[in-house]
Amino acid sequence: MEVALPHLIVSSGFLPTGSLLESLIHVSNEVASMESLPVIQVRNISTMIRRIKLLSSLFEEIHEMNTPLPPSSILCLTELFSVIRRVKGLIQGCKDGSSLWSLVETEMISSQFHVVVKEMGRALDILPLSLLNITADIREQVELLHKQAKRADLFVDPRELQRREELLQVMAINNEKNVKNKALVDFRKVKEILSSIGLRRSLDYDDEISKLETEAMMQAGTGGLIVVSNINNLISLVLYSKSMIFSKQEKTNEAIMKRSASLRMNNDHSSSSQSTILNIPDEFRCPISLDLIRDPVIVASGHTYDRNAIAQWINTGHNTCPKSGMKLIHMALIPNYALKSLVHQWCHENNIQLTESTSSSSSSELGRSNSMRKSCENAVDHISATKTAKDAVKMTAEFLVGKLATGSPEIQRQAAYELRLLAKTGMDNRRIIAEAGAIPFLVALLSSHDPRIQENAVTALLNLSIFDNNKTLIMAAGAIDNILDVLQSGKTMEARENAAAAIFSLSMTADGKVTIGAHPRAMLALVALLREGTSSGKRDAATALYNLAVHSANKGSAVVAGAVPLLIDLLMDDKAGITDDALGVLALLLGCPEGLEQIRKSRILVTLLIDLLRFGSPKGKENSIALLLGLCKDGGGEVARRLLLNPQSIPSLQSLVADGSLKARRKADALLKLLNRCCSQSHSTAG
Repeated sequence: MEVALPHLIVSSGFLPTGSLLESLIHVSNEVASMESLPVIQVRNISTMIRRIKLLSSLFEEIHEMNTPLPPSSILCLTELFSVIRRVKGLIQGCKDGSSLWSLVETEMISSQFHVVVKEMGRALDILPLSLLNITADIREQVELLHKQAKRADLFVDPRELQRREELLQVMAINNEKNVKNKALVDFRKVKEILSSIGLRRSLDYDDEISKLETEAMMQAGTGGLIVVSNINNLISLVLYSKSMIFSKQEKTNEAIMKRSASLRMNNDHSSSSQSTILNIPDEFRCPISLDLIRDPVIVASGHTYDRNAIAQWINTGHNTCPKSGMKLIHMALIPNYALKSLVHQWCHENNIQLTESTSSSSSSELGRSNSMRKSCENAVDHISATKTAKDAVKMTAEFLVGKLATGSPEIQRQAAYELRLLAKTGMDNRRIIAEAGAIPFLVALLSSHDPRIQENAVTALLNLSIFDNNKTLIMAAGAIDNILDVLQSGKTMEARENAAAAIFSLSMTADGKVTIGAHPRAMLALVALLREGTSSGKRDAATALYNLAVHSANKGSAVVAGAVPLLIDLLMDDKAGITDDALGVLALLLGCPEGLEQIRKSRILVTLLIDLLRFGSPKGKENSIALLLGLCKDGGGEVARRLLLNPQSIPSLQSLVADGSLKARRKADALLKLLNRCCSQSHSTAG
């Protein structure tokens, strides 16, 4: 006989009052405590923060009352929670996004702030202040805030409008197709405009370029060609302005560009005459073309060829080394800087001009600015612009890799940082950087005693690993041990966290899961970061553990490393904010005997899982049910009895059967049937 299950408790649609007020206080404090606010939308942001600080006082006073609230006040608080979250997103967007693009879009952003102020006023319309037991001061402040919100007009800062107009005028000059018109750009004015929005150092310009590139990617699918074109024009302006403002001598740019043009014009003549006039040493001849090696690169077999010759060999379908016949395990072409230096010296001694693959400029900043500027000038022709951009990235990457190989620690630090930024966006960039031979040098720099070098190197490898082919190259370069060293005892917490993210990325492949999981230190290092890291670091560690635990052989290692009790503790840590990630890992570890044994030892987990069935995210609910179902099977009678005794468990499961995701409905239904069988067996035994 089946035991009748308790009826489902119908949800009111709102968070419990205590949870709602705590969430309101938390999100209000987050907004009020925001630091390093942007220089765009200053008045709208400061006014909004002041309003939310006032509301925070109201929320705290209501929370301290600890008395039932009228339904209309709960509806108002729910609406205010939504409004404040939107405000937080708006401010964060201004803070983290491109300052220049925010300036261009200042009217639209101002309008968004105006909309949320009006929504705040409409929410306060239904707040029954007379029914709330709050102090007279708070009541008067809220009433005043309500009136101000209802009367608030759209505010667009006239200074920002003026700056935008000046910026658009400069952009119009910068976008002229005739290069001679570039001389009309007033760089003192450009510097003044950029300085007014916080761009004062070379690194500020780099950061702004990165943000603009991110914005272009975001707008590519929704903003249309005109919007993306405008953002690309801004990138062009910043790149060009940076090279002009921060270069010591503007004439150096012209000299280098003229020299490069001269070298290109003389390339054909020199290539046809060098091999006939002089006897080229055998060690300087390409084994394929038997001509002078102009751009020596090393293939996977360890042999050196001229880049153009070996690239043509590979592009025609060959996957072996022409000299040894060995199969190439990867197709990366790593520059041979030692041989290149000797070839250059020999050419100099014999008065032979040699085309270089990179600019001879001593400044990586100048080289990158000039090359990328040229690509932006041809942005009208999409095909040629794309090719020029790729050529610019190739030239920049090879130049920076050369600095990694031969530069001083300070130059290596800057080169690793620039590669880190360059690899941040675009699969083509990541491919080109790897082909330039950056990976082995970055792996070597993971052992650097300089904290910034180590941090930049591991982050660059993380960014490069997003391109699937690079995962194999990074693993083949022996990076895992070095990355685990950084994860375990990196010089900075950011380096450790990015090392964990790199482990996550590399473990996306089946081979990666096996190779990394076989390292005895991998799980221990991830569990240590799970314990010691920031919220972001804990999430990186948890997601890496999840990826590795997908491979069955790794589950036991994670349990032995102490992951289970730590993950259960993190379910109660609101500050960590990784509840869903922790649940996902626990659900996987339940699939091995050691994991099941460790999880069953917890006395608080079942109660936590029942609460998460009610208030967790959709994914969290799925994993909570999976854990409860696994614990109830195979002799989990004690867990089943605890579920039946808890008045919230059955209604929560019934709710999920009715309204949950497909996976949640299926598992909830299976768990309810199992509990019914348990009840039936208990009844029969008692009878």
